[in-house]
Amino acid sequence: MTKPLFKVLKAGLQTTVQDIGRTGYQQYGITTSGAMDSYSMQMANLLVGNPIGEAGLEAAVLGPRLEALTDASIAICGGDLEPMVNSSKVPMWKSFVLKNGDILSFGAAKSGARAYISFAGGIDVPLVLGSKSTFINGKLGGFKGRALESGDLVHGNPFVRRNRFLHSSLVPEYASEMDIRVIIGPHQDKFSQTEKDRFLSSEYTLTSQSNRMGYRLEGPQLETIGGSDIISDAIPLGGIQVPANGQPIILLSERQTTGGYARIATVISVDIPLLAQARPGTKIRFKEITVGEAQEQYLKQKKLFKFLSV
Repeated sequence: MTKPLFKVLKAGLQTTVQDIGRTGYQQYGITTSGAMDSYSMQMANLLVGNPIGEAGLEAAVLGPRLEALTDASIAICGGDLEPMVNSSKVPMWKSFVLKNGDILSFGAAKSGARAYISFAGGIDVPLVLGSKSTFINGKLGGFKGRALESGDLVHGNPFVRRNRFLHSSLVPEYASEMDIRVIIGPHQDKFSQTEKDRFLSSEYTLTSQSNRMGYRLEGPQLETIGGSDIISDAIPLGGIQVPANGQPIILLSERQTTGGYARIATVISVDIPLLAQARPGTKIRFKEITVGEAQEQYLKQKKLFKFLSV
């Protein structure tokens, strides 16, 4: 039997229930959803003693105001949205006990764009196709298929445990400029070497026309050979498509499952969390690496989570 965990006093800009995503259904047109910054969400879960795939809250830019309805260990990772308990600042990347009656709130975004709040025992919402993640556009999963709203009462299986913290060397830094690693392709034949070199040597700016579906970039225009249209094919997380206007779009957690624009590159999976913390105006440069190098980075991160889970 679950318990009331918290009441939403203010919802914030967009606060949703997310886990590591809904896999295995893209062939049916259902996107994966899940936390944009899976690194921060998984670390928050580890800090409170949850399985790394448990659901927590993703709060974008302007965080929520929540009233605790029981004692529970929590951790807040990701972007620094100035978390406070009863108007006193609380640490990030460290677990602490949120007591019955406490008010968790957030101030201005100091760095990053999204904070992740994990509660010991997780959040009790139904599994939909194997995941608790919210897909807002599809009104699927999470808390009634939508972002949280004022007055919502959320349940969980709360418990209190000894506080834990993450070593500073494992805490990412979110800057206004970032280098993002990519694998070139898969549609190399649609771009000349000159255009590939332009893509890799240029600086792009993240525009305000960006969301969980994709990030629109503004910078040097890229030209395609024979037009940007292709026969629609499957879109991976981090795929960078180039539509007719030549301005790249990075496709993210709530991307469409197939698309008909040529893709010049794909962001490697371990750099997606860093990208997820970019705000409009962030300057982005792309660095090419090989598939083998990307796999090495992925395995390194998997080993880190396995080590910390012990």
